[in-house]
Amino acid sequence: MSKKEKFVIRVVSVLLLAVYLSVLLYFLFFSERYGRGDISAHGNRFNLIPFAEIRRFWQNRESLGMSAVTVNILGNVLAFIPLGFLMPAIFARFRKGPGAVALGFFLSLLVEGMQLLTGVGSFDVDDLILNTLGTAAGYLMFRLCLSIRRRQYGKKI
Repeated sequence: MSKKEKFVIRVVSVLLLAVYLSVLLYFLFFSERYGRGDISAHGNRFNLIPFAEIRRFWQNRESLGMSAVTVNILGNVLAFIPLGFLMPAIFARFRKGPGAVALGFFLSLLVEGMQLLTGVGSFDVDDLILNTLGTAAGYLMFRLCLSIRRRQYGKKI
């Protein structure tokens, strides 16, 4: 793979990361569709019990509807897959699994804390778990793509 091709891949990855972070920021803090409206009238909401909200959504799936369950559970995983894929593609320091997954956890912790402090969401430990799982899934996809690319071009690309 030529230096020019590597450069193009890096530039495209950085652009994708910028678009991804912008969309994530919008949905996490500004979109009213996903429960991000002002909750100041109801007080701060938070969940510190692991798997409590996941269990609640699953047990009430018939009354809530499967779309609400899917958005809450699967959406939190899917939302962080790009982070787990793009960060190691751009920055070598995140090419080790623990570093990439820790980044996802700390970014999720930052987001959850900001939602709690700003009153435009709720702090949910289940979201931390699901977001971190999504980051790990994205990282595993990155490693799979890297493995395929190395098989095609050789180890030194």
